[in-house]
Amino acid sequence: MVQLLVTVATAVLLLVAGATAQRQGCENATFPAGRSFERCNTLPVLGASLHWTYHAANGTAELAFRATSGSAGWVAWGINPSGAGMPGSNVFVASQGGRGAVSVLTTILRSTAPALDNTTLQFDVPVPPTAEYAAGAYTIYTTVALPGNSTQQNTVWQAGPLSGGDILPHPTSGPNLQSLMRLDFLSG
Repeated sequence: MVQLLVTVATAVLLLVAGATAQRQGCENATFPAGRSFERCNTLPVLGASLHWTYHAANGTAELAFRATSGSAGWVAWGINPSGAGMPGSNVFVASQGGRGAVSVLTTILRSTAPALDNTTLQFDVPVPPTAEYAAGAYTIYTTVALPGNSTQQNTVWQAGPLSGGDILPHPTSGPNLQSLMRLDFLSG
């Protein structure tokens, strides 16, 4: 019985330590002058984190999505206002063009093989997105009006390759299929 209690106590301590270490990972992130965020989550896959400040007065979230990637890759983050998963997601995709300039495409993923057209999203984006690439990671900055004025949202993120500046499909196995979660912008 004592052995069981010691095992359970050890497991609980490891889980708490892991969660604390994960949270500290995103809390140590730095951003250019003038940018700071109240909350963050180290996302469980693809070397990504989300940083945000929720503004209850107008139902918006000012955010930064950061994900590791080689310069010959792309990253994306978005909200799916109609359900969980990729189809229906409204996303911000950051990539570098042939001359190294970073740009952000906004698009709605209507299927699992989407056309990446630059589209107005289904929710308001009061601050247009910008992005940067530094130290092996893309960071997308924007402010979004949370759909339905709800702090709980279905979020997705992704990473994949570029070829000649063109966005290619992401892998369809492993972590790339696990990059979704329901997030509460109020409590984290």
